[in-house]
Amino acid sequence: MSLDIEIEREEDGRWLADISSLPGVMVYGETRDEAVAKVQALALRVIADRLDHGESIPEIPSLFSVAIAT
Repeated sequence: MSLDIEIEREEDGRWLADISSLPGVMVYGETRDEAVAKVQALALRVIADRLDHGESIPEIPSLFSVAIAT
């Protein structure tokens, strides 16, 4: 699974970016790149907060890799 970013331009010119697999992760940016950067940062904060509180997160195999000690 990947965290897919959905992005669209509002009528007022702002860019809206959200990640539907993480409810509440939605931001506005003045530019497309700013909106993408902000939504990525917010997603990481939400994931970290969920981990801190023992809550489940979407499985993201390409983000982390756990090595098995031998």
